[in-house]
Amino acid sequence: MELYDILYQDCCTVELQADTKSEVLTKLAQLSCNNPKVAEVGVDEVLKALRDREANGSTGFEHGVALPHARIEGLREFSIAIAVAPHGVPFAAMDKKKSRLLFVVLGPKDAVSEHLKILAAIAHLLNSAHVRTQLLKAPTATALYEAFLQRLSATADNPNTKRKMKLFFIILYVEDFLYDILEYFIQEGIDGATILESSGMGEYISNVPLFAGFIGFMQERKNHSKTILALVPEEKADRIIAGIEEITGDLDDKQGAMVIHADVSFYKGSMKMM
Repeated sequence: MELYDILYQDCCTVELQADTKSEVLTKLAQLSCNNPKVAEVGVDEVLKALRDREANGSTGFEHGVALPHARIEGLREFSIAIAVAPHGVPFAAMDKKKSRLLFVVLGPKDAVSEHLKILAAIAHLLNSAHVRTQLLKAPTATALYEAFLQRLSATADNPNTKRKMKLFFIILYVEDFLYDILEYFIQEGIDGATILESSGMGEYISNVPLFAGFIGFMQERKNHSKTILALVPEEKADRIIAGIEEITGDLDDKQGAMVIHADVSFYKGSMKMM
């Protein structure tokens, strides 16, 4: 299991503020429930599990790091949440200092071994002062998410390990969508793509006498399209599709655009040009 597979982007914040440890745990439980899988369990259950674990001993460590965690009955998958507290929050840390960088790890009740491996991997990552500094400097939740993924990639034990990617094909007959989608990609950290000039089936069947009469009313430009090719991290695929549909509308109900994605078994190099 890879850490980037279980970090949901909406479970990141750089604006954590609280006056008591109890308030911190409440806000971390709420943040974790931004993951729909955790939300199925409910904030109250998550909060209870975190409080029960803290009652056995604080998970606040040195260097402003805290690693609250719990195994929860009914939770089907692991989940990570990351919170940065710019001014620090009370967490009964070992060195008596406030915590500024907090990771929440939640997992299924019976997945003890996997839970320990995830905690060990995060603790190992946070041993680096450079990593802690980079995460604390993130100006937005999205930047925090991306910084964490970049640190995972940079510190991987196997230098050949890469993030799982999806190859997106976005076929657009409405050119007005093109620039909005590219701008959205940049906002999501996908800053490399290839745009192909392409043609729809209509351009070719219009030359066949059998069909010419049926499609003659179509403007010629409707036969031309643009196809965006982009590599998208697997864990972002559903989010990217939802973002595209905010621009195009529901793709199942509208004509003029289509999204296809496929698994990528190998890639090398980059489409990044900025």
